[in-house]
Amino acid sequence: MKSKIKRIVIGILISILVLCAGFICYDRITINNQYYIGEKELDIPIFVYHNIVSDESEIAYDYMQTTKKTFEEQLTGLQTVGYHFINYNDLIEYKKNNGEFNHQQIQFIIDGYVEGSIPDYQMSALLMAICFQGLTLKETALLTKVMEESGDIIDLSKIEGVKVDKHSTGGVGDKTSLVLGPIVAACGGKMAKMSGRGLGHTGGTLDKLESIPGYQINISEEDFINQVNEIGLAIIGQSASLVPADKKLYALRDVTGTVSCIPLIASSIMSKKLASGADTILLDVKYGNGAFMQTIEEAKELAQTMISIGKHCHKNTRATISSMSQPLGNAIGNSLEVIEAIETLKGNGPEDLRELCLNEGSEMLVQANLYPNKKEAYQALQEVMDNGKALEKFKEMVKAQGGDVSYIENTELFEKPSAIIELTSKKTGYIQALEAKKLGIVSMKLGGGRMTKEEDIDHAVGLVLNKKIGDHVDIGEKLLTVYARDDLSPELLDEIYQSYAIVDEFVEKPILIEEFMK
Repeated sequence: MKSKIKRIVIGILISILVLCAGFICYDRITINNQYYIGEKELDIPIFVYHNIVSDESEIAYDYMQTTKKTFEEQLTGLQTVGYHFINYNDLIEYKKNNGEFNHQQIQFIIDGYVEGSIPDYQMSALLMAICFQGLTLKETALLTKVMEESGDIIDLSKIEGVKVDKHSTGGVGDKTSLVLGPIVAACGGKMAKMSGRGLGHTGGTLDKLESIPGYQINISEEDFINQVNEIGLAIIGQSASLVPADKKLYALRDVTGTVSCIPLIASSIMSKKLASGADTILLDVKYGNGAFMQTIEEAKELAQTMISIGKHCHKNTRATISSMSQPLGNAIGNSLEVIEAIETLKGNGPEDLRELCLNEGSEMLVQANLYPNKKEAYQALQEVMDNGKALEKFKEMVKAQGGDVSYIENTELFEKPSAIIELTSKKTGYIQALEAKKLGIVSMKLGGGRMTKEEDIDHAVGLVLNKKIGDHVDIGEKLLTVYARDDLSPELLDEIYQSYAIVDEFVEKPILIEEFMK
């Protein structure tokens, strides 16, 4: 009887301790299987079940036993600031079983991986668990914020006015930043943009700008801020210390089959955008065979996830859903795209590129509170294109960053490769399909892109299209022009022709902008 009463009393005491512990938030790590709170060693083996202590979750103990000192004695006088699982394997198991991480757990994961205490093989296992089980919107926002804070955060508070930024999820022939920046700045916007390089079949803004002789993508933060204050525009390379967590995670995702996971894509993009310091963000989320997201549904899911992250972080974030079923504009290749952007800034240029930039630019001006609605903003953007102010703004940026403005004034100065080859249609009919990805890969094989970040690129090579989806073409009529260093191999020639589908029936021109989301 006494033994039974004793067990009941012990059970009640343990229950009370568990209940009390549920209200305590403390930091514990393990070093050589020893338990610590802060810097003080504990003698208590604690077996964790489900959620860890935080301001958002409760904790339950399967078992608790104290030795030498009581639980209360070991907690006395300690500063309690958060809790971590005993080991990383528990976190992997937890997510594998569809558990929801809280802030402390995510902080522990990212800190450990950036610092090197969590090895690649364990992080790979966790990434795969996330791919299968996903992350909630709250988890994704928390992951983004922790990644953002893993490195430097750019302070743009010294720039007067609302700072706007945009990001494209990438595609073929996407030179929108070269047009958007100048037209928005010419209408009073402040665009302080950090861009990246191209990889694979997609082009990079920095590679295109570097085709302008002398253009400097690396400038100091002070010069960056001063330039945006003075002319309203700067496009530079990302700082090496910006979001180091993303650099490590992306490199690992790239080789472990965990790239195509929407929460991981969203946190990667948004962590860099948030760390870049702008007040507003416009996202161009593309879908189609030349984009990362293949379907409209996937693009909308990614866009909504990133918008939700923006709201969680109190950042004005909107998105365009646009098609990459064919290349944007006509030019594919670095200097060729710069030339096309210059023509667009003059009020010319391909209709699809012009329309996308005018629509996205008007959204950005409304975000910046410079115009009350998109209609008025659109008209203002058209005006600066037509009166030459947009082109002058581009020239100001090029000059400020060391580029040779004479190339902007006379695009004939850009280098032309030795082999300029016109390819004609083998059939009469309507262009039904034009595979952007295949043409992007052709440009890369010509030397205009890179398979690894270490590779150099040839700024002069690429393609210029003469016919796109919905256009009629006669047999023998020019389809496109190839700019190459040598004659085309039969294999590359086949790849180009296989990118086109020509049918007898009339084909409608595709919709470019599917939707704006906010």
